[in-house]
Amino acid sequence: MSIKLGVVMDPIAAINYKKDTTLAMLWAAAARDWQLFYMEQGDLYLEQGVPRARMAPLEVYRDPQTWFSLGEPRDAPLADLDVILMRKDPPFDNEYIYSTYILEAAERLGTLVVNRCQSLRDCNEKVFATQFPQCCPPVLVSADMARLKDFHAEHRDVIFKPLDGMGGDAIFRARHDDPNVSVILETLTGHGRHSIMAQRYIPEIVDGDKRILLIDGEPVPYCLARVPLVGETRGNLAAGGTGVPQALTERDRWIAAQVGPALRARGLLFAGIDVIGDYLTEINVTSPTCIREIDAGFDLDIGGDLMECIQGELTKRSS
Repeated sequence: MSIKLGVVMDPIAAINYKKDTTLAMLWAAAARDWQLFYMEQGDLYLEQGVPRARMAPLEVYRDPQTWFSLGEPRDAPLADLDVILMRKDPPFDNEYIYSTYILEAAERLGTLVVNRCQSLRDCNEKVFATQFPQCCPPVLVSADMARLKDFHAEHRDVIFKPLDGMGGDAIFRARHDDPNVSVILETLTGHGRHSIMAQRYIPEIVDGDKRILLIDGEPVPYCLARVPLVGETRGNLAAGGTGVPQALTERDRWIAAQVGPALRARGLLFAGIDVIGDYLTEINVTSPTCIREIDAGFDLDIGGDLMECIQGELTKRSS
């Protein structure tokens, strides 16, 4: 029997065909003759406690002009699906949390959700990294502007960033003599109402912010170094960084080995860790990207590897 895979994502018509990671996953599932079903966040609902969705049969193509087609949508129980990929991009807001409640109800009925809903809620992509202090640079999470200023005074060159951002949004570098530290902190914390993260600046950012992908806790042996524009402190591709595929270093592998067991234990089958120089800076669990760039650099099929992992999980459940 063919596996039924549903995907919850942003509008598929608006994705970047050349770079989209979810599309790579869907190609891999289609290559295995799995049945695909498309949903957006607003299609999910609970009726008398039963998780359901308006879902449309989906076909995907390797065609930059026409990369998908949708069949007639129908309302159906989410438990009809064997697996659901939760690939909705941040912001991680209340609506995202409500979606995980609905998907979690499907989990209780036996559907595999990638990634596990409780872990999506528990593992903030900035704060989760602090559970591995042996891997991280000096870091502080706080809403207290005086405490944040003390951190800046101690380390003299600091990155300040919100806890719920993506793509490099609202990331500030403050050197020791920066006259704007107060206004940066007022803006990011809302005058002390919102917690943010402060990290000691890592000069090796000039060589790239490495995205390392892990499948069931095991790292793909190659990563994507996102090298910032000259004069820029953010390597994110969305902020103009250039992706350079490269092999993992021994330090990269060590960091992955520190983090991997925790990912596996939490049902985070697909995650992306960010490493600058020798340091772990973030752990991405909501909708990690960069499959396409790493695949192209080394003739890999990371989406296929993920589908093999998912099939193995489904087999274990049915045995």
